[in-house]
Amino acid sequence: MDKQTLNVAFATQKGGSGKTAITVLVASYLHYNCGYPLAVIDCDFPQHSLYEMRERDSRAVLENEYLKRMAYEQMREPGRAAYPVQKCRVERAPDMAAELAGSGNYDLLFFDLPGTVNSEGVISSLAGVDYIFTPISADKVVLESSLSFAAAIHKLLVRNEACRLAGLYLFWNMVDGREKTDLYTAYDKTIKELELPLMKTFIPDTKRYKKELAADKKTVFRSTLFPASRPLVRGSNLEELITEMMYHIKLQ
Repeated sequence: MDKQTLNVAFATQKGGSGKTAITVLVASYLHYNCGYPLAVIDCDFPQHSLYEMRERDSRAVLENEYLKRMAYEQMREPGRAAYPVQKCRVERAPDMAAELAGSGNYDLLFFDLPGTVNSEGVISSLAGVDYIFTPISADKVVLESSLSFAAAIHKLLVRNEACRLAGLYLFWNMVDGREKTDLYTAYDKTIKELELPLMKTFIPDTKRYKKELAADKKTVFRSTLFPASRPLVRGSNLEELITEMMYHIKLQ
């Protein structure tokens, strides 16, 4: 029996929602910590920020002896070599995903998609994934746009038996602990009325989610070449988010 590759996308209607950062953190944790063979397809044209992050990560490793040793030790472990980050135009993403899945080498493919469904090829790419996770934040304009996107995708694709998409899940991102009270309760009620699944885990608004690998530092959080450092993972809710995700996508 051929191994099925799961296609997962962090997608939203608004830029700056943190979808690229979450994509990297989840992919790196599942690959480097848990040993899942995976690849990332960056079709967020024209910036290709995830592909560019891999380029910056590689340069940082070359310029830092500590990181260089870390990379060497990591690559000595079976299955822990760096996962591929492929870039393409969004309309080409389904073909690239088919090629990668056809190799039989990957359990998971992650997609970093453009921040608007108006880009040509986004809808067809979303129709070809198995699960979508949409970060939302408690900004009225951003939230309205994100919920509009999620409701449309849920109606057009999730409820369409002819489509591959099996589920779309929202999760709160960049949550200010001082506001996690009545404001979120009101928004949660609106999401429930729209019959959109909302995950229990929320990601706090913390500077560590903006920390990239740097040649002058030893700690790692957001990187395509290493998993997040254990001290920085504590309190980030990253592991909780991944556990809940794995439950939804039925990843063993």
